[in-house]
Formats: sequence, C-alpha cells, structure tokens
Amino acid sequence: MPPTSETVEVDFITPRHLAGGGDPAWITVPLHRACGWSHGNDPLMPRVLLSSPDQKALLRLAPDPDGQWWTLHHAAEEDRPAWYASFGARAPVELIAAFTDALTDPTPAASTPCDPYEPLRQSAWQPPAIGADGLVSPDKTAYVQRLGTAQEPGAWFVTASFGPERKPVWQARFGEHTPARLIAAFTTALTDPHPAARTGSLRTLPTRDPDVVTRRTTDVLAVHVAAALEERVHALAARHTIPPATPDPPRQPPARNSRSR
Repeated sequence: MPPTSETVEVDFITPRHLAGGGDPAWITVPLHRACGWSHGNDPLMPRVLLSSPDQKALLRLAPDPDGQWWTLHHAAEEDRPAWYASFGARAPVELIAAFTDALTDPTPAASTPCDPYEPLRQSAWQPPAIGADGLVSPDKTAYVQRLGTAQEPGAWFVTASFGPERKPVWQARFGEHTPARLIAAFTTALTDPHPAARTGSLRTLPTRDPDVVTRRTTDVLAVHVAAALEERVHALAARHTIPPATPDPPRQPPARNSRSR
C-alpha cells in the first residue's frame, strides 16, 4: 500500500552499519540545541562547523569526495594531548551520534565500558585470522583494529565493507589519544542489533543484496517521523538540566527550659 499524505514510507535496515549515512541533523541539531554548540552561518559554503561551549572541540561536516566527511578535532588538555575522530560519508549517523552523545554527556555512567573491544567481544566478534589483530563482525562486513603496539598504541580504524574485494563502504578513524570511552560508545552502537530507520534508502544503500542487507518497509505516521528528532533533542537537553536544590529542613526553635522553680 503506497503511503498517504499522513504517512511516510520508512525502511528498517540491518545491519545498521550498512544502512547509509542518514540525516546529519540527527547529530548537528542536538549538538546546537541541547548541548550549546555554536555554529557559523555562511550559506555560500557547503559545510557545517560546530564548536563546543568551551571552544575545545570543533566538528566539521563538509563534502569531500576523497576523504572523511565528518571530522572532530579536540584541543589538548592538562591530562590529554589533542585528539581527533573522523567518519566517512556513509557512516550511519546513529553511530556518530553515539560518539558525540558520549562526548557531551556531563555525567558519564561509571558502568560505561572503557575498552572499545569489549562490546564487540560480547557480540561474538572474532579476530579475522589466528594471531591477527582486531575483531571482525560475525557477518564479516565490519572490522575494528587498533594500530601500533601495546607499548606504543596507535590510532583506531573501523571499516565497513562487503563483497569479494572488501571495498570499504565507510571508515571511522580515532586518533591514538581519543578517549577510550568515546570509542567504546561507538563500538557499542556498532553492535546494536536494532535496525536503522531510513527514508529513501534505495538511493543510499551500498547494496540491495538480501544476503548482506535486510530491508523491511512499513508506513509510519508522518508526525511520528517528525517527532523523533525533537524527542532526541529533549532527552539530551535533560542531561544538562540542574535539578533543584533540596531545601534545608526547617530549623527547630531552641528547646525551652521546662524546669519549674
């Protein structure tokens, strides 16, 4: 049944890392409205620049046919050198959002994994070969690897690919000093079994091969599709809301001396 004026045809795609990039507003709008990141306004430039409130982080989204479309640079701090993260054009926004959500979380949970490999191991990812570095997804379409050695660890690379030639669909790169908990947030989202929702996915899917990608199409109320981003903004903004201080209990008047004379 074709969608009506009140519905939108939505594709639910698994695995989510092969669902295509999605709507960049899923990342940029919450950063600006919920997390206080500022942006410039140059309508003549096909790019988006967002800077964090403390001016330590700069996110750049720019079409680059030969490189990464998303790049985040973070300035050095007392306990950490400068670091970066970058993501290809077809990296799903849900995965990038997991990274930026963790970056902007004012109170990270103590249970957040700090080993980026741990979420992968829990989802049955395995080394690509005996003695090889990194972990590969059970369907062999995603590979996570850290370069360097235990003594001198290097950058992280996450690659989504398929087919006999294993041509990359997208790649995420994290500098050697990128906080591990942020990369772990990305790898946790990477293993999420839930499908990614897309409209017009046939234009963005890297493949329609049913042996690689599963696509389930359904009509969704347009108001629900439009509300999803607003709900996300409100949920992230709530993290920065300072709860009202608990009022001090009323002071009791000093006890009177009840002894009789």
